[in-house]
Amino acid sequence: MRRRSESQSMDQYAQLLTDLTEAGVLGEEWRGAFERAPRSAFVPGAVWAPDDDAPTGYRRITRSDDPDDWWAMVDADDVVVTQLDDGDDDGPGIATSSASMPSLVADMLRHLDLSDGCDVLDIGTGTGWTSALLSARLGDEHVTTIEVDPAVAAEAARRLRAAGFSPDCVVGDGLAGWAQGAPYDRIHSTAAVRRVPSAWIEQTRPGGVIVTPWGTPYANAGLLRLVVGGPGESSHGRFVGNVSFMWMRSQRPHAVTGPSGTPDYRGPSLMDPDLAEEDVHAAFAIGLRVPGVRYEHVWDEADPSGTYRMQLSDGAGSWASARYAGWDAEDAVRQSGPRRLWDEITSARLWWLEAGRPDLCRFGVTITRDGTQSVWLDDPGNTLP
Repeated sequence: MRRRSESQSMDQYAQLLTDLTEAGVLGEEWRGAFERAPRSAFVPGAVWAPDDDAPTGYRRITRSDDPDDWWAMVDADDVVVTQLDDGDDDGPGIATSSASMPSLVADMLRHLDLSDGCDVLDIGTGTGWTSALLSARLGDEHVTTIEVDPAVAAEAARRLRAAGFSPDCVVGDGLAGWAQGAPYDRIHSTAAVRRVPSAWIEQTRPGGVIVTPWGTPYANAGLLRLVVGGPGESSHGRFVGNVSFMWMRSQRPHAVTGPSGTPDYRGPSLMDPDLAEEDVHAAFAIGLRVPGVRYEHVWDEADPSGTYRMQLSDGAGSWASARYAGWDAEDAVRQSGPRRLWDEITSARLWWLEAGRPDLCRFGVTITRDGTQSVWLDDPGNTLP
Protein backbone atom coordinates (compact mmCIF):
# COMPACT_ATOMS: atom_id res chain seq x y z
CA MET A 1 0.00 0.00 0.00
CA ARG A 2 2.81 2.36 0.82
CA ARG A 3 4.55 1.85 -2.55
CA ARG A 4 1.25 2.37 -4.34
CA SER A 5 0.62 5.58 -2.37
CA GLU A 6 4.08 6.92 -3.19
CA SER A 7 3.59 6.18 -6.89
CA GLN A 8 0.23 7.91 -6.89
CA SER A 9 1.78 10.80 -4.98
CA MET A 10 4.35 11.42 -7.69
CA ASP A 11 1.54 11.81 -10.21
CA GLN A 12 -0.49 13.95 -7.82
CA TYR A 13 2.44 16.29 -7.10
CA ALA A 14 3.27 16.61 -10.80
CA GLN A 15 -0.36 17.48 -11.49
CA LEU A 16 -0.29 20.06 -8.69
CA LEU A 17 2.75 21.76 -10.23
CA THR A 18 1.05 21.74 -13.62
CA ASP A 19 -2.06 23.32 -12.14
CA LEU A 20 -0.02 26.00 -10.38
CA THR A 21 1.90 26.74 -13.57
CA GLU A 22 -1.25 27.02 -15.66
CA ALA A 23 -2.79 29.29 -13.04
CA GLY A 24 0.20 31.62 -13.31
CA VAL A 25 1.24 31.03 -9.70
CA LEU A 26 4.35 28.96 -10.39
CA GLY A 27 6.65 30.59 -12.93
CA GLU A 28 9.00 28.62 -15.16
CA GLU A 29 11.97 30.09 -13.26
CA TRP A 30 10.78 28.16 -10.19
CA ARG A 31 9.27 25.03 -11.77
CA GLY A 32 12.57 23.14 -11.82
CA ALA A 33 13.23 23.90 -8.14
CA PHE A 34 9.80 22.59 -7.15
CA GLU A 35 10.46 19.43 -9.15
CA ARG A 36 13.90 18.83 -7.58
CA ALA A 37 12.64 19.54 -4.06
CA PRO A 38 9.16 17.97 -3.62
CA ARG A 39 7.42 18.92 -0.39
CA SER A 40 7.02 15.25 0.57
CA ALA A 41 10.78 14.97 1.13
CA PHE A 42 10.60 17.52 3.94
CA VAL A 43 7.36 16.82 5.78
CA PRO A 44 7.87 14.67 8.91
CA GLY A 45 6.34 11.24 9.22
CA ALA A 46 3.78 12.48 11.77
CA VAL A 47 1.54 15.46 10.96
CA TRP A 48 -1.66 16.90 12.39
CA ALA A 49 -5.03 17.06 10.63
CA PRO A 50 -7.86 19.31 11.87
CA ASP A 51 -10.43 17.28 13.78
CA ASP A 52 -13.27 18.94 15.68
CA ASP A 53 -13.89 15.75 17.65
CA ALA A 54 -10.33 15.54 19.02
CA PRO A 55 -9.58 17.12 22.42
CA THR A 56 -6.94 19.45 20.92
CA GLY A 57 -8.79 20.02 17.64
CA TYR A 58 -6.20 17.96 15.74
CA ARG A 59 -5.76 14.28 14.86
CA ARG A 60 -2.31 12.75 14.44
CA ILE A 61 -1.66 11.26 11.00
CA THR A 62 1.43 9.12 10.40
CA ARG A 63 3.04 8.09 7.16
CA SER A 64 3.52 4.54 8.42
CA ASP A 65 0.00 3.91 9.74
CA ASP A 66 -2.07 6.20 7.49
CA PRO A 67 -0.11 6.40 4.22
CA ASP A 68 -3.01 7.39 1.99
CA ASP A 69 -4.13 10.18 4.31
CA TRP A 70 -0.54 11.36 4.83
CA TRP A 71 0.24 11.52 1.10
CA ALA A 72 -3.09 13.18 0.33
CA MET A 73 -2.31 15.95 2.84
CA VAL A 74 1.31 16.42 1.77
CA ASP A 75 0.60 16.67 -1.96
CA ALA A 76 -2.45 18.91 -1.68
CA ASP A 77 -2.33 22.67 -2.10
CA ASP A 78 -2.95 23.21 1.59
CA VAL A 79 -1.03 23.85 4.78
CA VAL A 80 0.20 20.81 6.75
CA VAL A 81 0.61 21.28 10.51
CA THR A 82 3.86 19.63 11.65
CA GLN A 83 4.05 20.72 15.30
CA LEU A 84 1.65 21.63 18.12
CA ASP A 85 2.43 23.71 21.20
CA ASP A 86 6.16 24.14 20.47
CA GLY A 87 6.52 20.37 20.80
CA ASP A 88 4.85 20.09 24.23
CA ASP A 89 2.84 16.87 24.28
CA ASP A 90 0.55 18.22 27.01
CA GLY A 91 -0.27 21.54 25.31
CA PRO A 92 -3.73 22.86 24.41
CA GLY A 93 -3.40 22.18 20.68
CA ILE A 94 -2.02 25.35 19.10
CA ALA A 95 -0.26 24.93 15.76
CA THR A 96 3.32 26.22 16.06
CA SER A 97 5.05 24.90 12.94
CA SER A 98 3.83 23.86 9.51
CA ALA A 99 4.60 23.24 5.85
CA SER A 100 2.96 26.09 3.97
CA MET A 101 0.62 25.53 1.03
CA PRO A 102 2.58 25.22 -2.23
CA SER A 103 0.72 28.00 -4.07
CA LEU A 104 1.50 30.44 -1.27
CA VAL A 105 5.17 29.39 -1.15
CA ALA A 106 5.43 29.94 -4.90
CA ASP A 107 3.80 33.37 -4.61
CA MET A 108 6.11 34.50 -1.80
CA LEU A 109 9.21 33.31 -3.66
CA ARG A 110 8.02 35.15 -6.77
CA HIS A 111 7.86 38.41 -4.81
CA LEU A 112 11.55 38.03 -3.94
CA ASP A 113 12.33 38.76 -7.62
CA LEU A 114 15.50 36.67 -7.50
CA SER A 115 18.31 36.63 -10.01
CA ASP A 116 21.31 34.31 -10.24
CA GLY A 117 23.91 35.03 -7.59
CA CYS A 118 21.52 36.53 -5.03
CA ASP A 119 22.34 35.79 -1.40
CA VAL A 120 19.23 34.99 0.66
CA LEU A 121 18.53 34.72 4.38
CA ASP A 122 15.58 32.37 4.93
CA ILE A 123 14.02 33.03 8.35
CA GLY A 124 12.03 30.20 9.90
CA THR A 125 13.52 27.01 8.48
CA GLY A 126 10.59 24.88 9.63
CA THR A 127 10.57 21.65 7.62
CA GLY A 128 13.41 22.90 5.42
CA TRP A 129 11.31 22.86 2.24
CA THR A 130 11.62 26.56 1.40
CA SER A 131 15.36 26.44 2.06
CA ALA A 132 15.60 23.52 -0.35
CA LEU A 133 13.67 25.41 -3.03
CA LEU A 134 16.00 28.40 -2.64
CA SER A 135 19.06 26.14 -2.78
CA ALA A 136 17.72 24.37 -5.87
CA ARG A 137 17.25 27.73 -7.58
CA LEU A 138 20.38 29.61 -6.41
CA GLY A 139 22.85 27.02 -5.14
CA ASP A 140 23.59 26.06 -1.54
CA GLU A 141 26.33 28.67 -1.17
CA HIS A 142 23.81 31.48 -1.62
CA VAL A 143 21.33 30.37 1.05
CA THR A 144 21.42 30.80 4.83
CA THR A 145 18.47 29.55 6.88
CA ILE A 146 17.76 30.16 10.57
CA GLU A 147 15.36 28.38 12.95
CA VAL A 148 14.68 29.17 16.62
CA ASP A 149 13.55 25.66 17.66
CA PRO A 150 16.62 23.37 18.00
CA ALA A 151 14.63 20.16 17.46
CA VAL A 152 12.88 21.51 14.37
CA ALA A 153 16.20 22.85 13.03
CA ALA A 154 17.95 19.50 13.50
CA GLU A 155 15.22 17.60 11.66
CA ALA A 156 15.22 20.14 8.82
CA ALA A 157 19.01 19.90 8.45
CA ARG A 158 18.77 16.11 8.30
CA ARG A 159 16.10 16.21 5.59
CA LEU A 160 18.03 18.79 3.59
CA ARG A 161 21.14 16.59 3.61
CA ALA A 162 19.10 13.54 2.66
CA ALA A 163 17.62 15.42 -0.29
CA GLY A 164 21.05 16.56 -1.46
CA PHE A 165 20.98 20.19 -0.26
CA SER A 166 23.40 21.90 2.11
CA PRO A 167 22.55 25.54 2.78
CA ASP A 168 24.09 27.16 5.84
CA CYS A 169 21.74 26.05 8.67
CA VAL A 170 21.70 28.18 11.83
CA VAL A 171 19.89 27.74 15.15
CA GLY A 172 18.89 31.12 16.55
CA ASP A 173 16.29 33.85 16.85
CA GLY A 174 15.38 34.96 13.36
CA LEU A 175 14.41 38.43 14.60
CA ALA A 176 18.13 39.13 15.00
CA GLY A 177 18.86 37.90 11.50
CA TRP A 178 22.30 36.36 10.99
CA ALA A 179 25.00 39.02 10.81
CA GLN A 180 27.76 36.50 10.07
CA GLY A 181 26.35 35.92 6.59
CA ALA A 182 25.39 39.50 5.80
CA PRO A 183 24.89 41.46 3.67
CA TYR A 184 22.02 39.71 1.89
CA ASP A 185 20.28 40.60 -1.34
CA ARG A 186 17.00 39.18 -0.07
CA ILE A 187 15.44 38.21 3.26
CA HIS A 188 12.53 35.78 3.21
CA SER A 189 10.52 35.07 6.37
CA THR A 190 7.93 32.36 6.92
CA ALA A 191 6.84 33.72 10.32
CA ALA A 192 4.71 36.80 10.90
CA VAL A 193 5.99 39.97 12.55
CA ARG A 194 4.30 43.05 13.96
CA ARG A 195 7.39 45.18 13.35
CA VAL A 196 10.13 44.56 10.81
CA PRO A 197 13.32 44.19 12.89
CA SER A 198 16.02 46.78 12.33
CA ALA A 199 18.51 43.91 12.05
CA TRP A 200 16.85 42.70 8.86
CA ILE A 201 17.20 46.11 7.24
CA GLU A 202 20.77 46.54 8.44
CA GLN A 203 21.72 43.13 7.03
CA THR A 204 20.16 43.74 3.59
CA ARG A 205 21.98 45.53 0.78
CA PRO A 206 20.46 48.85 -0.37
CA GLY A 207 17.83 48.08 -2.97
CA GLY A 208 17.42 44.59 -1.57
CA VAL A 209 14.02 43.09 -0.81
CA ILE A 210 12.45 41.73 2.37
CA VAL A 211 9.33 39.57 2.02
CA THR A 212 7.55 38.73 5.26
CA PRO A 213 4.09 38.07 6.68
CA TRP A 214 3.07 41.12 8.75
CA GLY A 215 0.07 41.69 10.94
CA THR A 216 -1.52 43.11 14.03
CA PRO A 217 -2.89 41.22 17.03
CA TYR A 218 -6.36 41.95 15.63
CA ALA A 219 -5.65 40.77 12.05
CA ASN A 220 -2.58 38.76 11.08
CA ALA A 221 -3.21 39.07 7.37
CA GLY A 222 -0.65 40.97 5.27
CA LEU A 223 2.26 39.91 3.08
CA LEU A 224 4.75 42.79 3.03
CA ARG A 225 7.31 43.36 0.28
CA LEU A 226 9.79 45.94 1.59
CA VAL A 227 12.52 47.55 -0.52
CA VAL A 228 15.49 48.55 1.63
CA GLY A 229 16.69 52.14 1.26
CA GLY A 230 20.23 53.32 0.76
CA PRO A 231 22.43 54.99 3.39
CA GLY A 232 20.39 57.58 5.27
CA GLU A 233 17.20 56.64 3.38
CA SER A 234 13.98 55.08 4.60
CA SER A 235 12.73 51.68 3.45
CA HIS A 236 9.32 51.47 1.81
CA GLY A 237 7.04 48.57 1.00
CA ARG A 238 3.50 47.65 0.10
CA PHE A 239 1.31 44.75 1.15
CA VAL A 240 1.09 42.43 -1.83
CA GLY A 241 -1.20 39.70 -0.57
CA ASN A 242 -3.48 38.26 2.07
CA VAL A 243 -1.67 35.61 4.12
CA SER A 244 -1.83 34.29 7.66
CA PHE A 245 1.33 32.76 9.13
CA MET A 246 2.31 31.74 12.64
CA TRP A 247 3.91 34.53 14.66
CA MET A 248 7.58 34.87 15.44
CA ARG A 249 7.73 33.38 18.91
CA SER A 250 8.91 36.57 20.60
CA GLN A 251 6.23 38.64 18.84
CA ARG A 252 3.26 36.43 19.63
CA PRO A 253 0.33 38.56 20.85
CA HIS A 254 -0.92 38.34 24.41
CA ALA A 255 -3.68 35.95 25.42
CA VAL A 256 -7.12 37.56 25.50
CA THR A 257 -8.16 38.21 29.09
CA GLY A 258 -11.78 38.18 30.15
CA PRO A 259 -13.68 40.67 32.30
CA SER A 260 -12.18 41.39 35.69
CA GLY A 261 -14.45 43.08 38.19
CA THR A 262 -17.36 45.36 37.42
CA PRO A 263 -17.21 47.05 34.00
CA ASP A 264 -16.77 50.82 33.91
CA TYR A 265 -19.32 51.05 31.12
CA ARG A 266 -22.41 49.17 29.94
CA GLY A 267 -24.49 50.15 26.97
CA PRO A 268 -25.63 49.39 23.44
CA SER A 269 -23.35 48.88 20.47
CA LEU A 270 -23.43 51.43 17.68
CA MET A 271 -22.86 48.71 15.06
CA ASP A 272 -23.54 45.05 14.45
CA PRO A 273 -20.47 43.16 15.82
CA ASP A 274 -20.44 41.07 12.63
CA LEU A 275 -19.11 44.16 10.85
CA ALA A 276 -16.00 44.20 13.06
CA GLU A 277 -14.74 41.24 11.00
CA GLU A 278 -16.83 41.69 7.88
CA ASP A 279 -13.95 40.58 5.65
CA VAL A 280 -10.16 40.45 5.76
CA HIS A 281 -9.83 44.00 4.40
CA ALA A 282 -12.04 45.49 7.08
CA ALA A 283 -10.32 43.51 9.82
CA PHE A 284 -6.86 44.47 8.56
CA ALA A 285 -7.75 48.18 8.48
CA ILE A 286 -9.35 48.02 11.92
CA GLY A 287 -6.27 46.30 13.32
CA LEU A 288 -4.08 49.14 12.08
CA ARG A 289 -6.15 51.64 14.05
CA VAL A 290 -6.48 49.69 17.33
CA PRO A 291 -2.89 48.94 18.40
CA GLY A 292 -2.35 45.94 20.64
CA VAL A 293 -6.00 44.83 20.62
CA ARG A 294 -6.77 41.15 20.26
CA TYR A 295 -10.11 39.33 20.29
CA GLU A 296 -11.68 35.92 20.70
CA HIS A 297 -15.22 34.57 20.65
CA VAL A 298 -16.76 33.18 23.83
CA TRP A 299 -20.18 31.96 24.98
CA ASP A 300 -22.00 30.26 27.80
CA GLU A 301 -22.75 26.66 26.81
CA ALA A 302 -26.06 26.85 28.68
CA ASP A 303 -27.23 29.59 26.29
CA PRO A 304 -24.76 29.77 23.35
CA SER A 305 -26.96 31.77 20.96
CA GLY A 306 -27.89 34.37 23.55
CA THR A 307 -24.41 34.81 25.07
CA TYR A 308 -22.18 34.53 21.98
CA ARG A 309 -19.90 37.57 22.02
CA MET A 310 -16.64 39.09 20.87
CA GLN A 311 -14.25 39.60 23.76
CA LEU A 312 -11.30 41.99 23.43
CA SER A 313 -8.28 43.01 25.47
CA ASP A 314 -5.12 45.03 24.90
CA GLY A 315 -2.84 43.21 27.33
CA ALA A 316 -2.46 46.37 29.37
CA GLY A 317 -5.58 46.36 31.54
CA SER A 318 -8.35 47.32 29.11
CA TRP A 319 -11.05 44.87 28.04
CA ALA A 320 -14.43 44.89 26.33
CA SER A 321 -17.11 42.50 25.15
CA ALA A 322 -19.88 42.93 22.59
CA ARG A 323 -22.80 40.52 22.38
CA TYR A 324 -24.04 39.48 18.94
CA ALA A 325 -27.66 38.79 19.87
CA GLY A 326 -29.43 42.02 20.75
CA TRP A 327 -26.30 44.07 20.11
CA ASP A 328 -28.23 47.33 20.45
CA ALA A 329 -29.61 46.46 23.90
CA GLU A 330 -28.58 48.51 26.93
CA ASP A 331 -26.32 45.78 28.32
CA ALA A 332 -24.85 44.40 25.04
CA VAL A 333 -21.46 46.11 25.41
CA ARG A 334 -19.26 46.10 28.49
CA GLN A 335 -15.96 47.94 28.73
CA SER A 336 -13.35 48.65 31.35
CA GLY A 337 -9.84 50.04 31.69
CA PRO A 338 -8.00 53.11 30.38
CA ARG A 339 -9.19 52.43 26.81
CA ARG A 340 -12.71 51.96 25.48
CA LEU A 341 -11.83 49.12 23.14
CA TRP A 342 -15.24 48.59 21.54
CA ASP A 343 -15.55 52.31 20.86
CA GLU A 344 -12.14 52.15 19.17
CA ILE A 345 -13.26 49.21 17.01
CA THR A 346 -16.43 51.06 15.98
CA SER A 347 -14.50 54.23 15.17
CA ALA A 348 -11.86 52.31 13.19
CA ARG A 349 -14.45 50.65 10.99
CA LEU A 350 -16.15 54.00 10.36
CA TRP A 351 -12.76 55.37 9.25
CA TRP A 352 -12.38 52.43 6.85
CA LEU A 353 -15.81 53.10 5.36
CA GLU A 354 -15.09 56.82 4.93
CA ALA A 355 -11.77 55.94 3.25
CA GLY A 356 -13.69 54.00 0.58
CA ARG A 357 -13.36 50.48 2.01
CA PRO A 358 -9.73 50.07 0.87
CA ASP A 359 -8.41 46.53 0.51
CA LEU A 360 -5.24 45.59 2.34
CA CYS A 361 -3.03 45.87 -0.76
CA ARG A 362 -3.59 49.64 -0.74
CA PHE A 363 -1.66 49.89 2.53
CA GLY A 364 2.09 50.02 2.95
CA VAL A 365 4.88 50.48 5.47
CA THR A 366 7.75 52.93 5.84
CA ILE A 367 10.68 52.27 8.18
CA THR A 368 13.11 55.09 8.85
CA ARG A 369 16.80 54.56 9.48
CA ASP A 370 16.25 54.88 13.22
CA GLY A 371 13.74 52.01 13.11
CA THR A 372 10.51 54.02 13.34
CA GLN A 373 7.72 52.15 11.57
CA SER A 374 4.65 53.85 10.09
CA VAL A 375 1.77 52.53 8.01
CA TRP A 376 0.20 54.46 5.14
CA LEU A 377 -2.69 54.26 2.70
CA ASP A 378 -1.96 54.49 -1.05
CA ASP A 379 1.11 56.72 -0.64
CA PRO A 380 3.93 57.02 1.96
CA GLY A 381 2.87 60.62 2.49
CA ASN A 382 -0.58 59.55 3.67
CA THR A 383 0.40 58.11 7.04
CA LEU A 384 -2.23 56.62 9.33
CA PRO A 385 -2.58 58.36 12.69
